Amino acid sequence: MVTLDNLTVSYRQHPALHHISGHFAPGSLTAVVGPNGAGKSTLLKSIVGLLPSAGGRLSVVPPRDRIAYLPQLSEIDRGFPISVSDCVLLGLWHVTRASGNVTAQMLERVTQALHDVGLDGFERRPIGSLSSGQLQRVMFARMLVQDADLILLDEPFAAVDARTSAALMRLVLDWHARQRTVIAVLHDDTLVRTFFPDTLLIARELVGWGSTASVLTEPGLRRARAMAEAWDESAEVCRVDDDTPARVAA
Repeated sequence: MVTLDNLTVSYRQHPALHHISGHFAPGSLTAVVGPNGAGKSTLLKSIVGLLPSAGGRLSVVPPRDRIAYLPQLSEIDRGFPISVSDCVLLGLWHVTRASGNVTAQMLERVTQALHDVGLDGFERRPIGSLSSGQLQRVMFARMLVQDADLILLDEPFAAVDARTSAALMRLVLDWHARQRTVIAVLHDDTLVRTFFPDTLLIARELVGWGSTASVLTEPGLRRARAMAEAWDESAEVCRVDDDTPARVAA
């Protein structure tokens, strides 16, 4: 579904991801973990096409309208004047942009999605009036109506309570059961070990990629932390044609 071949993604010529290779299989459920600043969000933004690569290749099978992307809550403009119903309806943009019309069937899908996330009766509420947990449920409802093949989640359970996290995790597991490919950036190792069969561990560079039991180990986590601590922000810019990691302290 997604293949990374020696992928490097840079900010101001300094790598946020450096020489990452591997693939996400169709129907897989993968957690992306690593220290703060490890490049986890950068990876998702690269897959969805928000960030260009500086080197290597990135191959994504589904077209853009078959990819659902959930950014971090902090990146969502909660002051934008839009209702809950219209926000969820944006999940059908690939349909409405062609016809320009919103049908009764589309509105029924919105109502059903809000029911599925436990927000019956919230249709006319402005998103700015919602709690963090309610807003995250709205974003999940939007992905439900989109019904994408590839689903990218950036810290989907951050800033929400345990009850909301459990409800949203059930939706993630349902996507997995229906053979959707799900990639989620997470910080809760217990959640990863419990629900995610596969894990990608990065610290700007690849640390481990495979079954969660083999990747999410204490030695692997220690190595990721050490790599993050050794990263030198003042080092020379990345040379993407060089296999030696740039900006790492000697």
